[in-house]
Amino acid sequence: MSLTDKAIEQIRELIRSGALPPGSKLPPEPDLAAQLGLSRNLAREAVKALAVARVLEVRRGDGTYVTSLQPSLLLAGLEGAVDLLQSDTGALLDLMEVRRLLEPAATALAATRITDEGLAEVKRHLDAMREARDDVEQLNAHDTAFHRAVVAAAGNESLATLLEGVSGRTLRARIWRGLVDDRAAGRTLAEHEAIFTALSHRDAALSHAAALLHVSNTEQWLRDHLAAAPAASETPATTDADSGGRM
Repeated sequence: MSLTDKAIEQIRELIRSGALPPGSKLPPEPDLAAQLGLSRNLAREAVKALAVARVLEVRRGDGTYVTSLQPSLLLAGLEGAVDLLQSDTGALLDLMEVRRLLEPAATALAATRITDEGLAEVKRHLDAMREARDDVEQLNAHDTAFHRAVVAAAGNESLATLLEGVSGRTLRARIWRGLVDDRAAGRTLAEHEAIFTALSHRDAALSHAAALLHVSNTEQWLRDHLAAAPAASETPATTDADSGGRM
């Protein structure tokens, strides 16, 4: 470990032990450095790193505070990382595997906990998806909201944040665009309807199966799409005359 890493770990330990609970204010930099046996430069670098990780919040003119440490805050950077991995085929498929492992379990849990209000929210977005079956932007927006409402019903904030990050709006938009182009959007909408039906029966096993089928089919479509992309890029480009003037 570098000296900065050790300094970061020392501050983390203060937070873990409860010496610096959520919402508490850190001592002034000289006092913090003396307390940890660090130079002021090391203490400053450690605080900066933990602020980037959203463990600490620097309030100018006021001081540095421990954040709420809520999963939704600490894991918020995951979705940005997923978007940066869009060009890495291996990483993209790994993320789809993670979604396949987590989302069916979350959906099964939601089936046992979802309220009538939560079910109505899921149905609202399902209805909106049916209405927008040829509008990629609207499909993507309501698809995201549909799955968010399902996972939120499971009542596990860490799980919800992880799935939100792993799915990623950019990746969802990319998939929906391809599904509409491939005329596979109708099949995918039917899979969403199956998830809603299973949830409405409060059937955990059926909900798990419906979500697993949906995510697995999406993953397989993405695998096929990515495998076909290199071949397409090697095909000589058609001229405007070849394509009937279409862009």
